[in-house]
Amino acid sequence: MSSSSSVPVLTIDGPSGSGKGTISRMVAEKLGWRLLDSGALYRAVGYAAGMEGLDLSDAEAMTRCAQTTKIRFQAAKDGDDTHVLVNGHDATDELRTETAGAAASAIASIPSVRQALVDMQLAFRKAPGLVADGRDMGTVIFPDAAFKVFLTASAAERAKRRYKQLKEKGLSVTLATLQREIEARDARDASRTVAPLKPAVDAVFIDTTGMGIEDVVAKVFAVVQT
Repeated sequence: MSSSSSVPVLTIDGPSGSGKGTISRMVAEKLGWRLLDSGALYRAVGYAAGMEGLDLSDAEAMTRCAQTTKIRFQAAKDGDDTHVLVNGHDATDELRTETAGAAASAIASIPSVRQALVDMQLAFRKAPGLVADGRDMGTVIFPDAAFKVFLTASAAERAKRRYKQLKEKGLSVTLATLQREIEARDARDASRTVAPLKPAVDAVFIDTTGMGIEDVVAKVFAVVQT
């Protein structure tokens, strides 16, 4: 057993738009723990593949891309989203688009791509602790985590949140299209054979529909305090 196994982990899993990113960042800051945004890793590989003009359904090419893409997280000084550098390029804004999300979901169903990213994710487990945000953090990557949360919200609510986020970034989107994409992604993520999206049996389930950010943070923080 590696020494890192004694480092506490809080996993926050859930579907796209459930607020995992914001909540994870705020809770990690409150705890003074490291943060892993696992979705950004998949988005980064999908983005790198797009830049190279690769076919997302080509498992061999995608696996090679996952093994060679250099991904670095850089803390933002202004309290904004953590910056993600992909092969030296700051791709933070590109990775937040629905196109990047769809690419991430497509390649996440390839077993060899997931395997290529496992070690990278495990390496984030360092003192004093780790908040791991994703879809299979509590079920596959850190099944021994002491603290597990599964965040969700209605598809309509998640579409509204994403719409507001993207509009603020100046992107042209429609609410109806976003909701359709979110529902399609939910179905794809839940039905894939490898690490499907589902709550860990020992996770605390939190439905954030209609809840304010501070209330959700308080609920998640309480899980670590119990």
